[in-house]
Parts: sequence; C-alpha cells; structure tokens
Amino acid sequence: MTVVAPRIAPGSAPAVRRILAQLRMELVLTLRRGESVLLTFLIPVLILVFFSLVDVLPTDTAEPVDFLLPGVLALSVMSTAMTGLAIATGFERSTGVLKRLAVTPLGRRDLIAAKLATVLAVEAIQVAVLLVVGAALGWTPTAGLALALLGMALATVGFAGIGMLMAGSLPALTTLAVANAVYLVLLFLGGIVVPLDDMPAVLRVVARMLPVGALSDVTHGAMTGAAVPGAAWVVLALWAVAGPALAAWRFRWE
Repeated sequence: MTVVAPRIAPGSAPAVRRILAQLRMELVLTLRRGESVLLTFLIPVLILVFFSLVDVLPTDTAEPVDFLLPGVLALSVMSTAMTGLAIATGFERSTGVLKRLAVTPLGRRDLIAAKLATVLAVEAIQVAVLLVVGAALGWTPTAGLALALLGMALATVGFAGIGMLMAGSLPALTTLAVANAVYLVLLFLGGIVVPLDDMPAVLRVVARMLPVGALSDVTHGAMTGAAVPGAAWVVLALWAVAGPALAAWRFRWE
C-alpha cells in the first residue's frame, strides 16, 4: 500500500519580507501621485529659496537661510508624516483598500510599519534635497544636525499619529480639507516663517505646545548652536505617545 504524505500549504512570508514588499509598493504609489510630490518636495524647496533670496523676514541671523532651513525641515516632516499620510490613507480607506489589506498575510501591524517606514524613507530624501539646496544658498553644516534629525524622527511618530487619526475617523474628502487646513495653520504657528519669539505671547505659548512648534525649537536650537529648550523634547515625546494612541483609539478601517 502506498502512503501519500499530506500536502502542507506554504506559510506566509516572514514579517520583514512582507513589510519590505509593502514598503516598495507604498513608495511607488507615493511618488506616482503628482500632488503628493508637489506638497512633499516642491513647496518646502520653494519656501526655502524664496524667503532666503527675498529679504522680508525678521531674522537675527547673518544669512536668512540659517534661520529658514531648520524651520523648513520641520515643515517637511509635517507635510509628509501628517498631511500626505492623512490624505493618502483616507482615500485608501474610502475605496476599501485598507479593508482588503487588513485580511491579507500582511496584517494591520505590518501595514502600519510599512507606512511609517515609507514616511521615513520619503523624509530622508526630503532632508537630503533641502540640505543640498540650503548649502547652495549659503548654509554651513553644523554638528547639531544630528540632534535635529533625532527631533525630526521623534516628531514623525507624533505627526503620523495625527495623520492616521484624521484618516481613520473622517470621510476622505473631509480628511483632504482638514489636513490641508491644519497644514496651513501650523505653517504660520510653527516658527517656520515667523520666529516664535516674535509672536504675541499667547500665540507663542500655544505654538510651543504643538508638535511643529516644539520641533522648530529643536531644529533651530540644534542647527544654530543655541540651547534646545528641554520643554521642546517633552512636548515632542508627549505627542509621539498621544498621536498614535488617539489614532489607534479612533481609527476605523472601513
């Protein structure tokens, strides 16, 4: 009598391979979206170049780019980790993409990990481009850049949580409108164009309680050789915890 061994269905790929595969797909889709490329790359570069060449900002630095570059780096983190992620994820949710991906071997945790890795990868490209443009405009690299990058990584987690909160609790078109509105508000409250110290006292306090204001304090302090306020690190840490926690609480996959 011939004994036939049972056929064993192959298991899913290891988590790392699943995440990397989704990461590649997320990067391709992100770079194919023209509006995302515009928001992510072109706008921060235009702000940096325009305000560096046109003397309209009240700055205390010899070169306007020395003030602008740290703030624009904060802007790039906000645009990618919050606005871009919120809009893209909101439309994926509305079209049922997330619902289908959640039941595949990829799983929800792997999907979130891939999205966060995508944000970090895009930010790495942004930072490289902005640093090259900044150097061309007269910025000189400093040792504080490493500390600024650490603050940007921490802020990314908080901003990503805010973006996922909007995408997971609002309709897609509402997410689009709210994300862009929040982006514009934080652009002016984050010390990116106008120094935080030049704002009215009430606005200054509010701005420094926001992740973009705290990140602006970190990037400016680290990259200009000034002291980085300890409160800025506390604010970034709190948002890095609160943002993802709120997103996990309110997020709906369909």
